[in-house]
Amino acid sequence: MIDLQYAARKVLLAGFAGAVVPSWLSHELGQGLGGICFYGNNVAPEHDLAALARSVRALDPSVVLAIDEEGGDVTRLHATTGSPYAGPAVLGLLDDPVVTHQVAAGIGAELSAAGIWLDLAPCADINSDPLNPVIGTRSFGTDPALVALHTQAFVAGLASSGVAACVKHFPGHGDTRTDSHHGAADDPGEQGGVGAA
Repeated sequence: MIDLQYAARKVLLAGFAGAVVPSWLSHELGQGLGGICFYGNNVAPEHDLAALARSVRALDPSVVLAIDEEGGDVTRLHATTGSPYAGPAVLGLLDDPVVTHQVAAGIGAELSAAGIWLDLAPCADINSDPLNPVIGTRSFGTDPALVALHTQAFVAGLASSGVAACVKHFPGHGDTRTDSHHGAADDPGEQGGVGAA
């Protein structure tokens, strides 16, 4: 494999179903795969996510372990029961950055205990189109200053628990009417479109 292919794979996160490390993972990590993104199907109540994370890390200690844990409607840790943490829309309505920091610190503590150090959160989209099918309650609100304030508090809360944040999505996604999980979203007010969420 040429160095460029190896380097390109280093920025990719793969996923797999269930609570057992798949046989293909060791080979892919050896070919440069950068990490794993865990999902709800990896977090079954009868399985230990921390043990699964240790098994993945045993194959490559440098592997990135990530999860999409926003609180509220988007939870992987509590996929079968619902998140015990307020989601971004509620936090934005409360408009108390200290509470937002505390919620993110709590999420971060759970992730850290499971051996996960990258959270694909928070959602920094401005919920500017009420017909948007994918952002909605995942946004802190409709005001850019409020969204920025709570995004900063959430990032700091995760960091206080030793977890890195990945602020998302692409600029303008809160003003689209297409779910980018299913198609290319376009913001008519922006140059170009919005990528996958």
